[in-house]
Amino acid sequence: MAAITPGIVFVSLVILVALVLFATEPVPVDITAIGVMVTLMLVTPVTEALTSIGLLAAPIRMISVEQGLSGFASQATLTVLAMFILSEGVQRTGVIQILGAKIAAVTRESEGRQLGAVVGVVAPISGFINNTAAVAILLPMVTDLAERGRNSPSKLLLPLSYASMFGGTLTLIGTSTNILASDISARLGVGAFSMFEFTGLGLVVTLVGTVYLLTVGRYLTPARIRPQSDLTEEFEMAEYLTEVVVREDSPLVDQRVQDALGETALDVDLLQLIRDGEVFLEPLGPKEIQAGDVFAVRTDRDTLVELLDVEGLDLVPVRVDEETLEAGESGQNLVEVVVAPQSALVGESLSSIGFRQRYDATVLALRRGGELIRRRMDNVPLQVGDTLLVQATTDSIERLDQNRDFIVAQEIQRRDFRESKIPVAVGIVALVVLVAALTPIEIVVAALAGALAMVATRCLKPTEIYDAVQWDVIFLLAGVIPLGIAMQETGADQLLADGVVASASALPMLGVLGLFYVVTALLTNVVSNNASVVLMVPVAVEAATQIGANPFSFVIAVTFAASTAFMTPVGYQTNLFVYGPGGYKFTDYVRVGAPLQLVFAVVTTLGITVFFPVTG
Repeated sequence: MAAITPGIVFVSLVILVALVLFATEPVPVDITAIGVMVTLMLVTPVTEALTSIGLLAAPIRMISVEQGLSGFASQATLTVLAMFILSEGVQRTGVIQILGAKIAAVTRESEGRQLGAVVGVVAPISGFINNTAAVAILLPMVTDLAERGRNSPSKLLLPLSYASMFGGTLTLIGTSTNILASDISARLGVGAFSMFEFTGLGLVVTLVGTVYLLTVGRYLTPARIRPQSDLTEEFEMAEYLTEVVVREDSPLVDQRVQDALGETALDVDLLQLIRDGEVFLEPLGPKEIQAGDVFAVRTDRDTLVELLDVEGLDLVPVRVDEETLEAGESGQNLVEVVVAPQSALVGESLSSIGFRQRYDATVLALRRGGELIRRRMDNVPLQVGDTLLVQATTDSIERLDQNRDFIVAQEIQRRDFRESKIPVAVGIVALVVLVAALTPIEIVVAALAGALAMVATRCLKPTEIYDAVQWDVIFLLAGVIPLGIAMQETGADQLLADGVVASASALPMLGVLGLFYVVTALLTNVVSNNASVVLMVPVAVEAATQIGANPFSFVIAVTFAASTAFMTPVGYQTNLFVYGPGGYKFTDYVRVGAPLQLVFAVVTTLGITVFFPVTG
C-alpha cells in the first residue's frame, strides 16, 4: 500500500473540490479546469516560501510550471482544436442539410424509418467529425423530420444524442475523449491509439446500441412534445398571443413605439405591426403609432386587461398562430433557438443582455426541459439547453443561426453554404484519416495540415477558424491534463489503484475490468467526460499493473465508459443539446439511459476481452 504523503493529500483535496465544481457548475467547467491548473502550479513555490519562514516543516512537491502548462501544448489539445476546424469546414458546405433532405424523402411519415435513419446517419458521421458538432448540425434536420412526419421530436432527439456518443467510439477522432485518453495512455507508457485501434469494438457497441434504440429504447423514450405543425401550439401560446388595435382617442397616437410601450413595466412584447395591410417586424421602436394600427402582442390575460384600459386599445377577435406571425415576409419568422453549451449567454437574462435590441428578435416563450415559461421571462437566468421560441425577421434568424451562442432547431435556408466545396471538404477529412492511419505521420500533424488545407482551398475563411473552435473544450483539456500529471507525480494514482484492487480482491480480472467501466461511467454522468478520463486512466493503468493484467485493455474500458454518459442531461454536451427541444425531464435520461448503460457495461467488458485480451 502506497504511503500517504502531503502531496497525495493535497492532490486528493484538489480532485474532490474539482469534482464538486464539475458536477454543480457554479462556474463553467473550463474555468474550474484552469483554476485546478493554476492551483497545482502554485503549490510548490508557495510551500517553499512557507517552509523558508518556518511555517511548514517541508515543501510539498507538486508539478513544475512546464508540466502545468503542458496541456496547452499537448497533442490531444491541438488535435481536438484541429478537428473542430475540420468539422466546421464540412458543415459550411451544407452537405449535412442535403443529406437531411434526402432522408426526409425516404422516411416520410414513418416514425420507425425516421428513427432508423437518424441513428444510421449520426453514428457513422460521429466517427469522423466531432460528435458534439454532428449533433449540433443534425438537430435542426431531425426536428424538421419529425414535423414533416407529424411525429413527436422527443422520440428522435434523445436517440440522436445517444447514437452520436456510441458513434464516437468508432475512430480515434470521433470524440475529444478518445484523443485525450490516447495522449494520456502514451504518456504513461501504455501506448497511443491508432486511428482505427478500437473500430472493431466500436462497431459491436454501435450495433448493440442501434438495436436497443430501435426496440427497447423506442418503447421507453417518451413523446414529451406532441406532434404539432404550429410552434405556437407546441409552446401552448393560445392564451398569451393576441392582437390589439389603437383607438383614435388613444394616448399612444403620434408617440414612438419605444417611448410609448418599449419602457413599460407591464409584461408585454410587441411582435409585429400591421398598418394598411402591410406587416412590420423588428425593429419597431422608431415607428410612430397611428390610429388604426394593429399590434400582435405577447402577454397574459391580466396584463392585457390593464393594457386595454390604460393605453386606449381594443381587442381584435382573431386567433394569432404561426401563420399570423410569419405573414411579414416570405421566409421563416418563428423558430426555436437552443442556448449552446459554450454560449456567453449562460447565467445572463434576456434583460441583462438586451436580447431584443441586440438581435432584433423577440422571445415569446422559454422551455427548460418539460417546463414552459411564458410570462416574466426577462429576468430568468438562461441555462445551457434552454429553448427559446423566437420571432424575428428572416435576416435576424439567419444571423442567429450563424451565432455560436445558439443552435436554431429548425433548418434555415441559408444563402452562404459552399456547396461547390463539398468534394474538397469531405476529401480533406478523408485524407487526414488515411494519412493518420496508413503513414507514420502523427494524427496531430495530419489534423493541423487538414485545418490549414480547409483555409487554403477556401472551404473556410481565415476569420472563421476562430469561431469554429469550441474554446471552452480547449481550455478544459489544457486545465485538466496537469491534474493527471500531478496524480502520477505524487503517487495518488497508485494509492487509488491500491484501494480499488484491495476492494475488488475477490473479483477475477474481468470483474475488475468491469468495475472500472462502471465507476467511470457513473463518474462521467455527473462530471466532464474529459475530467473522468484524466482521473481514471492513470488509476486503471496502475491497477492493471498490480494485478498482472493488460493495462491497454483497462485504458480502453475507461475510454469507452467516458464516451457514453446516457443517464443524465449534464453527462455529455449532446444530451444538453436535445434537453429543451425534446421537452425532456431529468428522469427520462435515467429511464432510457440506465438500461443502455447496463447493456454497454456488459457488452464492452466482454468485447474488450476479445479485441484486447485482459491477460495479454
